[in-house]
Amino acid sequence: MEDTVHAQTEELETLELAAEQTSQPEEIQRKADQPQTADPVKSSIVWILPYLAVAAIAGAGILLLEWKPGLVAISTAVKLERYLLGVLGAVGMLALARGLEVFVIGRVRNPVSRFNLKRVLRIVVVLALLFIVISVLFVNWYAAVVSLGLISLVLGFALQSPISSFVGWIYILIRAPYRVGDRIEIGEARGDVIDVSYLDTTLWEIGGRHLSTDHPSGRLIKFPNTNVFSTPVINYSWPLFPYIWNEIKFHIAYESDLEFVASTMREIAEAELGDAMQEKVRIYRELLGRTPVNHLEVRERPAVLFRVSENTWLEAIVQYLVHPKEAGRLKTALTRKLLAALNAAPDRVLFPKSNMR
Repeated sequence: MEDTVHAQTEELETLELAAEQTSQPEEIQRKADQPQTADPVKSSIVWILPYLAVAAIAGAGILLLEWKPGLVAISTAVKLERYLLGVLGAVGMLALARGLEVFVIGRVRNPVSRFNLKRVLRIVVVLALLFIVISVLFVNWYAAVVSLGLISLVLGFALQSPISSFVGWIYILIRAPYRVGDRIEIGEARGDVIDVSYLDTTLWEIGGRHLSTDHPSGRLIKFPNTNVFSTPVINYSWPLFPYIWNEIKFHIAYESDLEFVASTMREIAEAELGDAMQEKVRIYRELLGRTPVNHLEVRERPAVLFRVSENTWLEAIVQYLVHPKEAGRLKTALTRKLLAALNAAPDRVLFPKSNMR
């Protein structure tokens, strides 16, 4: 059983990766079935020449000091040799980082993953260079290690929140609860992710206290990355199924022709959405049916439901599938067409009136 679930999870990850690489649902399965071959590296190896030149100069300096020890004072020679070794170490680290960026990170197909990997690589390189500089400047390793330990302890207490946010950034890169461009909701904040930095995340707010629609409010929201550990993240932009169910409801009288209302609302919604909704739902249902999700109720067509309202009226509700960033526009267009069609049959559809509310 565990092996089956593990295989299904791996298949889901493969499908999700394929969904990130195409916006066409019918292409997802084809990309997922293709063998993952690395793209040819376009960059040449000319970039390594400057590093080789600097390393050759530093190596020549070390050989010269060892070949002619009386060229400079002994104390000066020791310092120069140590500095040249530090230069060799720094050049080697920079060359290694550049090679990883060209030959490893450059083969990653997803641009967001490439960007995040480059940022992680830069942090590792900075830490390595800092270690090399400390090694060169401090002859007494014991004193250097003790000093670094004390400094790290003090900074750990003083910068507890920033460090937690930095760990949260690493978690976001690895687990990807959201990416740049996703529409998310975390706590009371809701909007499109426009930046994920080392310490915080920036959202372009959608809706907010001044708006009741999904229109951008014009405000930016920043929150520390550590919030992902304590606050549920609602992501509306899952690559494999980047859609949400939305609904429009009207109040009608009990005496209304419910069959006419249902068929009218369904026909108008289907005409507005076209065949795209049916095709997308069919493909995604087939893909998700091979994942650990066992019970899938994904309708291929808009559905009309009726519920009893607390105001002695019936609620006629039409549910449909929409991309979250198109929800406001589509809801407005559908509302206008639905009202026009239902109002055209006042003998079959009875709406609340000003004297009957």
